[in-house]
Amino acid sequence: MKERRCVTCGKKIESEAEWVEFNCPKCGKERIIRCSKCKKLMNPYECPKCGFVGP
Repeated sequence: MKERRCVTCGKKIESEAEWVEFNCPKCGKERIIRCSKCKKLMNPYECPKCGFVGP
């Protein structure tokens, strides 16, 4: 299985108590994974498939 990491900071999420995973709001084809810290700080993320940038 592929290692799951925050798309923003690259941190392994297996060690995180809280994190989120959702489909890209634009293309809907890529899963976006974010750690709780990046989500809380509203660090931007970029979809690796379509390039959509979100808060």
